[in-house]
Amino acid sequence: MMWSSFALAVLALQQPTKQRARDLGVPFDGTPGPLNAITDVAGVEVGQVTIISGRGPLVVGQGPVRTGVTAILPRGKTNGDPVMAGWFTENGNGEMTGTTWIEESGFLAGPVMITNTHSVGVVRDAVIEWLVHKGFDFDWSLPIVAETWDGSLNDINGFHVTKQHAFTALDSARTGPVTEGNVGGGTGMICHQFKGGIGTASRRFTVEDKTYTLGVLVQCNYGIRRLLRIAGVPVGAEITDLTPCYDTNGPLPTAERFPRCSAGPSGSAPRGEPNELGSIIVVIATDAPLLPHQLKRVAKRAGMGIAKMGGIAGNSSGDIFVAFSTANPNAAATSGHPMVTFIPNEQINAVFEATVQATEESIVNALVAAETLTGINDVRISALPHDRLRQVLQKYNRLAK
Repeated sequence: MMWSSFALAVLALQQPTKQRARDLGVPFDGTPGPLNAITDVAGVEVGQVTIISGRGPLVVGQGPVRTGVTAILPRGKTNGDPVMAGWFTENGNGEMTGTTWIEESGFLAGPVMITNTHSVGVVRDAVIEWLVHKGFDFDWSLPIVAETWDGSLNDINGFHVTKQHAFTALDSARTGPVTEGNVGGGTGMICHQFKGGIGTASRRFTVEDKTYTLGVLVQCNYGIRRLLRIAGVPVGAEITDLTPCYDTNGPLPTAERFPRCSAGPSGSAPRGEPNELGSIIVVIATDAPLLPHQLKRVAKRAGMGIAKMGGIAGNSSGDIFVAFSTANPNAAATSGHPMVTFIPNEQINAVFEATVQATEESIVNALVAAETLTGINDVRISALPHDRLRQVLQKYNRLAK
């Protein structure tokens, strides 16, 4: 059955609340906001469109389709005031458009979009058209569109993401809880050889008696199983089965990438370790007043949260991060002498710590929320089993009370 983009967007908003990492007893440092999501930062809105259709052998242009679009709007759908921003690439086999102007100007104007690798162009064009139709005042636009590759599960060369999907993601953006797992741009993603996708978290911290919020949203599609660590526990070394496999007795693709799934309930049998081929996009929002060069420093710290999970920014990985601050409205005024405030560098460590913590938890939330998914050529990517995760945490005395 082929779902329309509108129907998928509505379903994403109405689905029951999923378990998150803290619900399973995964311990984390720091204090989250009330939603433990990027939308804890006032004004930030998130919208997502999920595209799922077809099953069986890959027919390019027809499917199966397992992809989507995620939109993050720093000041919401109706406020076009640019935010100060900075970006960083830990490893560059990936794309995030518009970053050269962030580097040059220190501002991000418009949304941050995430999709699959071969849909960056159509989503970028859609953002410009959406801004025009919404009446935003600008002469030119260099949208921020990032990607990770979902070609193991999705007909990525079928170009199934359309402008309308991007429009719907933008129009459906809202505050409140953010759906995680197999949704939006993360629909077809794989993380540490488990099903990955979209995850989010937030932290509250205090600088000189003022409390601020920092939120993170990730699209995780990176990592090998052996290196996976959750709360410092070697989960990947303890759960070695349930690796990607072909869930079929029929012929395998000529260029097979995985083994057949084993017959038992444990899923696929272990196979030779693959190269680290995946990527991760990290979007960091905060209401703390920070200058562009400080936000670039914040963006760099996302890599430390990924490293705590066992990420190594492998040779073919695209690990790209962007950070923005919703403080200092009207700082991008085109005349006069805008006045801005910022946290002194000597007080910025609290922001760095919050970034590391929220990035780590966002990735775990993506793994916990994701569900087993079968895609092109009957490739099955298994979800991280909640019961076995709890057992491993308990084994190492890391299960939260």
